[in-house]
Amino acid sequence: MASGNEPSDTPHRRTIRSFVLREGRITPAQQRAFAEHWARFGIDYTGAPRDLDALFGRRTPRVLEIGFGNGEALAWAGEHEPARDYLGIEVHRPGVGRLMNALAARDARNVRIWNHDAVEVLRDEISEAALDEVRIWFPDPWPKQRHHKRRLIQPAFMELMTTRVKSGGLLHLATDWPQYASHMQEVLAAQPGWRLRTGESGESKRPEWRIETRFERRGLDLGHPVTDLLYDRVPPSHDPRLLPP
Repeated sequence: MASGNEPSDTPHRRTIRSFVLREGRITPAQQRAFAEHWARFGIDYTGAPRDLDALFGRRTPRVLEIGFGNGEALAWAGEHEPARDYLGIEVHRPGVGRLMNALAARDARNVRIWNHDAVEVLRDEISEAALDEVRIWFPDPWPKQRHHKRRLIQPAFMELMTTRVKSGGLLHLATDWPQYASHMQEVLAAQPGWRLRTGESGESKRPEWRIETRFERRGLDLGHPVTDLLYDRVPPSHDPRLLPP
């Protein structure tokens, strides 16, 4: 994943990324996945908008998961909701390889993935109003104050997101860092076009479609409270902040 761009003191723009690309050890099986399954599940970044109907061979609701980690939730969603098409973005190759092996074992037909920077994919390869839902679950919280600029959920990124999710669509955020949950709400509160759900169907309750992953369980075991934030994409005329008094 990546955050938005920030201006520098030079005529060029300096990209501040929301990830540090530490690959760690990629297993032989994960490495083989790129040779054996990338042509089937992978999307090569080209910098041009994608025809998603042609990519999947049908027109159906489209869900994008940004930063899918090892792909546990994305593989589960693709298997249990075959009437929807799923897109995933992840920069770390071991997780991408692991997901492709899981998809191949399931003979998945409705999941495609990028191994690339999320900002560039969203900006260059996804057309306006192409998505019905975006999921950003447990992005790196960058807890230190000096690193907050690296957080993925930033005003510029959410402005871009607004253009890519169709009216009536959903943005689903989840984090196990209370400070990041507050930051998310502050950023989204300033963004016209998003309305936070409240009550049982919204804030702080894990919806049934988001499975509890091993990563989440580790956080819970450490005493980290999990917050889910569901935002509906509304046209400006339905945004209460923009209505006349």
